Amino acid sequence: MPRKIRQLMADLQRAGFMELPRRGKGSHSLWKHPDYPEVPAVTLAGQAGDDAQPYQERDVRHVLAQVKGRERDNGYER
Repeated sequence: MPRKIRQLMADLQRAGFMELPRRGKGSHSLWKHPDYPEVPAVTLAGQAGDDAQPYQERDVRHVLAQVKGRERDNGYER
């Protein structure tokens, strides 16, 4: 069963990502990590209760792994 968009948002928030201000109307939200500008931003499309698409889950896993790797390299574990 696919995860919900709200679960992906919670994962990003726990890892320190911030939701950037909305750039118009619609259901897209843009997430960026303030401490690691080299980590790409993640766009989540859909309302919080919607099922996440496989590519969205993959994108979130990918950026979370990048942040965890950078924290490990810097000697900081969350």
